[in-house]
Order: sequence, then C-alpha cells, then structure tokens
Amino acid sequence: MALNHIQKGNHMTWTNNTGADVESGSAVPVGARIGVALVDIPNGETGELAMGEVWELPNAGVEILQGATVYLDGNKEITTVAENNLQAGFAFAAAASDESVRVKINA
Repeated sequence: MALNHIQKGNHMTWTNNTGADVESGSAVPVGARIGVALVDIPNGETGELAMGEVWELPNAGVEILQGATVYLDGNKEITTVAENNLQAGFAFAAAASDESVRVKINA
C-alpha cells in the first residue's frame, strides 16, 4: 500500500465551533459538504462525522422525487431549493412533504 494513504474518508474528525451542541444524527455543514454527527458533539468539543452513505434527514416540507439533487437549508432540513442552501447529495428514495428524506450525502 502507498505510504501516503491516510484513511478511506468515510469519517471526519470535526470540532464543533457552532455555538450550540450538535445531536447525534444531525446534518452538519462542513465547508462545501455536509457530514452527519455520529455522536453528540457539545459546543467546543470534537467528534466524528460520517461523510458518505445514506442517512434519514428532516424534510423542509417539500415533496422530493427519488434521485433529485437535494440541499441543506439554514434550519438543517432537506429541500430541493438550491438558492442560499448547501448541496447535500441526492434523494435515495422519494419522500412526501411530511416525511423525512433518505439522502445519499455528498454524492
């Protein structure tokens, strides 16, 4: 194996400097990507984020078609609106406006 390989990149160590605690399972903006907290991460502390795979995330109240590009809004909910939101990945399954959304993150 190459000596400069660090890791597969499935998880990222992240320091929470948001001013609020982050609950396990919450979507977290990281630059131009999102992660999902694998543990509760108190403000000022460090924890692990998942940087891939499929996660069930809160819906911003919109109908979402399977395969649609989805975005994380300012309320940490998934929407199909790109403007002023962070691309989260794509909808792994369709979701009604009152359902959570399964998202393949960073894809």
